[in-house]
Order: sequence, then C-alpha cells, then structure tokens
Amino acid sequence: MTIQSPQQLAQVALSVSLYRAQYARAYVLKVARELKELKAREYQVVHDCLNQINDSVAQLSESIKELRRFGQATVGDDLFWHISNVESWVSTALTDAYTCVDELPGKNMSKLKATIKGKVLNVAEVTSNALALFHRFAQRYRAAKKP
Repeated sequence: MTIQSPQQLAQVALSVSLYRAQYARAYVLKVARELKELKAREYQVVHDCLNQINDSVAQLSESIKELRRFGQATVGDDLFWHISNVESWVSTALTDAYTCVDELPGKNMSKLKATIKGKVLNVAEVTSNALALFHRFAQRYRAAKKP
C-alpha cells in the first residue's frame, strides 16, 4: 500500500493504534480471566485497566469512522466539528492508555503486570504518533479557514 495523502497517513496511523489497542485488550482480558479466580486485589487493578483499554478501542474506532467522513464535508464549521471529534476521541484514547499504566504499581510489579504495562505503553506511543499525524493533516484545513 502506498500512502497517497496526509489523510490516508492519518487513517493508517489510527488503524495501527486501533490494532495495537485491540491486541493489548485481548492480552489484558486473558490475564484478567486468569486472575479472577486467583487474586482478587490484582484482578481489580487489571480489570480497571481492561476498562480503560476498552474505552480506547471504542474511541479509536469512532475516530477512524469520523475521519472517513472527511471527504463528505466541505471546509467550514461542519468540517471543524469532525476535526474536533477526532482530536477529542484520540486524546481520550491516549489518556485512557496512560490511566491504565498509572494504575499499575511501579514497584514489585509481577511479570504479568509488567507485560501489560509494556503493551499498553505501546498503544500510548502509537496513539500519540497518530494524534500528531492527524494534527498535521487537520492543520491544512485550519490554515485554509484563516482570513
């Protein structure tokens, strides 16, 4: 696949973020199921993280759908509403990922939690990159609106 436009680059970046979030979610779900029967305290921390990752998946999915609508909107207030939606949802997905990581204890972390932290930090990194690429794409519309 050859990237043809900044919009397509932003779309691919968001898709990568969504894929990584889904991958992390699958792993965290597996860990949560294993811990549910063994360790109630650790389960709760992992379950809270799972909720955050589920939110990230939902936000990134909505962002991708919204970005696909860009070809249907003209430069105007409606387009800027779409831009704002994507920015808000991707930022929220990023916050959710960092919230999950922050809930995991830093000291005496089990191998499972360390693995979760690594996978979720990866989601945060690619989501941050996707947000930067989307900002770059959206900037051309903002520049066109300035008087």
